[in-house]
Amino acid sequence: MNDKTMGFYDDDGTEINQELLSKPSLCITCKKDDAGGMEEILCTLTRNDQKDELDFNCDAYEPKCKR
Repeated sequence: MNDKTMGFYDDDGTEINQELLSKPSLCITCKKDDAGGMEEILCTLTRNDQKDELDFNCDAYEPKCKR
């Protein structure tokens, strides 16, 4: 298998480097943080889509602990 096909790509076909993608504080407090699998893919794509925005919004956010 070609390793170049693995990974994440944006709508233009540009590879998304997860190591360079910042993780907003909202993500750090989410119970899906570092969940792996499909959640990791969705979170990475959501963060990439909003990387140039001032405010980060995530409809899938669930707090780690409910108060």
